[in-house]
Amino acid sequence: MKKQPKQPRSDAKKGDTMQDGKKAQEMFTQNSGRVIETMTVWSEANQRVVRELAELSAMTAKEGVRLYAELQQSGIEAMREAQATAMRWQSGWQESPRDPFAWYQRALAEGMENTQKWFRMLESGAQSVTRSAERLQTGTEQAGKGIQESFTEAVSRLKDVYAAAA
Repeated sequence: MKKQPKQPRSDAKKGDTMQDGKKAQEMFTQNSGRVIETMTVWSEANQRVVRELAELSAMTAKEGVRLYAELQQSGIEAMREAQATAMRWQSGWQESPRDPFAWYQRALAEGMENTQKWFRMLESGAQSVTRSAERLQTGTEQAGKGIQESFTEAVSRLKDVYAAAA
């Protein structure tokens, strides 16, 4: 006589296999949810960082244009002053034979005055560059803080996501 395999054992194996399959599917679903949440958190952080960098770039470009305009304006003023000085010197040459000592005194006084004007213009340009650098530094610090806050928030959210899983 042939022995027939016991049915209850076979049913028990099927039940265990089904339980294992459900557990695996449940774990897969949970992990997929965490992966999607993680990707979302990093995507949002990435967007904030890119936005901060874009704002910093735009601010830097605006500041560069502003500085260029200020320096260009100083250059134009310097050219006007040089032209006015040349015109005064041209008219002064005609008076030099009449009173050479007065001409020499006036030329020396104008030379000193023009030197002071040039140094004031140079100082103005240096101040423009310094102000521009200060504004750029402030903008860079703000962008850095924004980026740091973005990553701090992302890490905090990721801790929450994975703490809930534990």
